[in-house]
Amino acid sequence: MNETAIKSLNGVNVDQLLGTIGAVKENADIALFKFRSKTKWISGGHCQTEIKGFYGATQEDASRSKPFVLEGDEPAVLLGKNLGPNAVEAVLHALASCLSVGFVYNASAMDIKINSLSFNLEGEIDLHAFLGLSESLRPGYKNISVTVNLNADAPKEKLDELFAYVQKTSPVLDIVRNPVPVTIRLIKN
Repeated sequence: MNETAIKSLNGVNVDQLLGTIGAVKENADIALFKFRSKTKWISGGHCQTEIKGFYGATQEDASRSKPFVLEGDEPAVLLGKNLGPNAVEAVLHALASCLSVGFVYNASAMDIKINSLSFNLEGEIDLHAFLGLSESLRPGYKNISVTVNLNADAPKEKLDELFAYVQKTSPVLDIVRNPVPVTIRLIKN
């Protein structure tokens, strides 16, 4: 057996994952990241967001040669042209994407093989506040329900531990569950 073989599980380089955890334990600054995006309005409800550079692991990242472009719009019933998901749908995607990474990376670190993993999310929203028709209702989601469909090679107790740990450590779940200070400033041109 090759002793230098890279251990991979669930598509994750487990050696690198554990090495990253060890490096952060040695130097806490490695864990400090700053992500950025730029969004430009196109027309009506349509906008485009570019995501490319970020700061992390004590340096500016230059691994992306071109930006990711995300489309945002509204469905026709909300006066859009369906050129992309609307913002509240994008939040559901962000939450499911983060939970997916959390399950896969943590399962890999716990030596759990995942056979299949999927998420069904549903968010309920009342547009009265968004439309300026209510000051008592919040403009965001009233609630979000997430169903995780997991098939993995591990006993129930280990899967319950994984499930609890993912909920405890998911950045986007934390963002959705807890208020985050947001500063907004207007630059008039």
